[in-house]
Amino acid sequence: MNPIKLSVPLFIYLALLVNACQVQEVSSRVVIQNVQGYTFYNDELKEFSAITFEDGKVVDVYSDTTFVNAGAYTLIDGGGKVMLPGLIDGHGHVMGLGFQQINANLAGTQSLDKALQQVEEYATQYPNLNWIQGRGWNHTHWDINRFPTAQELDQVVKERPVWLSRIDGHAGWANSRAMELAGITSKTEDPEGGKIIRNEEGEPTGVFVDAAMQLIASEIPEPSDRQRELALLKALQQMRSHGLTGVHDAGVSVEAWKMYKNFADEDSLTTRIYGMIAGAGQTFDSLSQNGPVESYQNDMLALRSVKLYADGALGSRGAAMIKPYSDDPDNRGLLFSSEQEMTQKILKTASAGYQTNVHAIGDRANRVVLDAFANVKDSLGNQSLRHRIEHAQIVAPEDIPRFKPLNILASMQPTHATSDLNMAEDRIGPERMEGGYAWQTFLDQGTVVVSGSDFPVEHVNPFYGLYSAVSRQTQQGNPEGGWYPEERMHREQALRSFTLSAAYAAHQEEMLGSLEPGKWADFILVDRDLFEVPVQQIWQTKVLETWVAGEKVYSATD
Repeated sequence: MNPIKLSVPLFIYLALLVNACQVQEVSSRVVIQNVQGYTFYNDELKEFSAITFEDGKVVDVYSDTTFVNAGAYTLIDGGGKVMLPGLIDGHGHVMGLGFQQINANLAGTQSLDKALQQVEEYATQYPNLNWIQGRGWNHTHWDINRFPTAQELDQVVKERPVWLSRIDGHAGWANSRAMELAGITSKTEDPEGGKIIRNEEGEPTGVFVDAAMQLIASEIPEPSDRQRELALLKALQQMRSHGLTGVHDAGVSVEAWKMYKNFADEDSLTTRIYGMIAGAGQTFDSLSQNGPVESYQNDMLALRSVKLYADGALGSRGAAMIKPYSDDPDNRGLLFSSEQEMTQKILKTASAGYQTNVHAIGDRANRVVLDAFANVKDSLGNQSLRHRIEHAQIVAPEDIPRFKPLNILASMQPTHATSDLNMAEDRIGPERMEGGYAWQTFLDQGTVVVSGSDFPVEHVNPFYGLYSAVSRQTQQGNPEGGWYPEERMHREQALRSFTLSAAYAAHQEEMLGSLEPGKWADFILVDRDLFEVPVQQIWQTKVLETWVAGEKVYSATD
């Protein structure tokens, strides 16, 4: 413990410390001193070495270990550890993360053979499952240069149906039994907004893209309440252990919202959830009956936004492009809604007072969504709802400036760039990369950039995203100097995008995102200094403790 900066005999100092410890049970005020802290304070980055909080909210932070003693308090020695505001993931899928933990997890598999081996092992481990489900495969990381097939899955699981979502959630891989149960034949037509991958004879190969995924998924029984609860418990454990005190959940169902409320009522949530209602259809009609939920159970929950989709993903060539794909000249991707249809959806949700956040990855999808937002603004005026484009991954350079006058936030995922750098240029060519993953371009024009991971598409660890944001490199340090390094964020910008900007993107900047007086005491202690370590070390940061509303919810030593 650092000494108090007063010239007092040691026995007096010890007596004061003992006295402070004796009142722990009756005092709700806590002081953590001897930390190396960073927070945004009056919009500027501030360093501090002590923090005081009471009843779950910050009283203040201090530049040294002296502070005003306003009565009894509990004194905690921070041990010189680094303290940061709790990190907020601006775009994740909470239940998807949880189910990834209990289904077959193919994330990180480096070959088709390894993926098949893991499916076989999972099926053997759970012989009573009627359906084998999983997620995480990414054929662009394998050496086959094509989609996998049902016949290959049949080699390891033939009698039971198998359904495996691609890492980005925009394609699925089925075995023959699953296609048989779904009635899939060569005569099955591609649904609007979807594509069935076929061989030269027109036979379905086993991979279904975007809207076509529902042809198989609709046959899978709904998970039980117990399975949902287990998935949520596992997701919460993952999030708090990686320092996430908040997450924007991109697509909340009626069942999930009910469960989130039950967990909040029982004080079982350990990460705050800002929910986006899944779509503008029946789920929205059900969950919006009483209007937006701005806060529930001390800001542990909110439901005041909606998640829409404009297109698919780049890896599966479902992202809607203005011009054909460079590596697939007959394909421009999948546009899910016309400008008119998207305008009507946003008008419906925005008129009800909901922030509307639209998934758009390709440049054509981004243009259609910007046009729709412009139409809505013409109809409804400036509602200050802070609408967002989720991903804004490939945007035509001439469309990037449109974000500013339309007051559209760019909700982006830094690890998407470092995961996609192996295939993005192959998909769209170098010319269109000028508007690709353009974080610094957005920041330079004054657009708010909120960062996330899109977990379980990417790893839940936000320090992976912080590293990608400032390096534009893989964790192995490739490419040297960074991939399109002019679009890197500075360290302060990256931290802001995972804290204060993320809170702003949820209309929560007055209560979250920084350690300022009156805000919730959400913070983490980590093992290294984000602003001092070599860039290559950022992704290796370990979370030692996670605190939400002044309560420790995770300790690495437990």
